[in-house]
Amino acid sequence: DVCNSSLRISATIFFILIGAQVFALAFRALSGDVLIERMFELVPGGFWGALIFMLALIFILGFFLEWIQISYIVLPLLIPFVTELRPEVSLVWVTMLVAVNLNTSFMTPPFGWSLLFMKAVAPPDVATGTIYRGVVPFIVLQLIGLALVVLFPEIALWLPRAIGWEAAQ
Repeated sequence: DVCNSSLRISATIFFILIGAQVFALAFRALSGDVLIERMFELVPGGFWGALIFMLALIFILGFFLEWIQISYIVLPLLIPFVTELRPEVSLVWVTMLVAVNLNTSFMTPPFGWSLLFMKAVAPPDVATGTIYRGVVPFIVLQLIGLALVVLFPEIALWLPRAIGWEAAQ
């Protein structure tokens, strides 16, 4: 049973990866990357505007899509345009911003994945509204944390630099 379950999970992940590659190839073949480039050109504010736009888009997509789909399909389409505006930007920092952003999105009503999981394991007498109200302080804390990582990138980069990971520089 364990081998069968592991095989099914692995096959599902590989199927998503293969599908993401096919989607990306088709998207680029149909000049979708040009469409995204034009979309980023319309965003005011240069690098910071593009970064905020990307995080807002990922936040909204996090309501409906799982992190795997966002990571393998959406991020490869968006990240190049953000890094093109500022080539020296650390991808570790951008990745941390995306991770915190997605975690916040998954807790945000009405479609937050985490909220659905909480409702599934909560006692039957706990109303969905109670869960929604209970998560608000955590969303506020997540947004404060996201703002801090945006304003002070060193929060996300000090450990990779401390262990000598060159990609953080």
